Amino acid sequence: MISRHWRGLAKPAQADAYVEHLRTETFPALKTIPGFISASILRRSQALGVEFLVVTRWASLESIHGFAGEDAEAAVVPREVQDMMVEYDRSARHYEVVL
Repeated sequence: MISRHWRGLAKPAQADAYVEHLRTETFPALKTIPGFISASILRRSQALGVEFLVVTRWASLESIHGFAGEDAEAAVVPREVQDMMVEYDRSARHYEVVL
């Protein structure tokens, strides 16, 4: 199993809208991709905004290609989400789940 981690710093006024976007757009789409297992959103307030860590779990690295495309490490950040962010990672990190 692979855990995919992506981080973004949302504008304070856009933080709740970002969570809503994940709930109504991103997560329903992920559920249709073979090999997707689960997703979690972690959040904490920072001086410049609200930091989010999005953690998704996948059956394999190959299944992540169904979401990210050819470059599995490329972040998938729609224009709408980019506009909500102060900054965001351009790539995701992948970890093998061992326990």
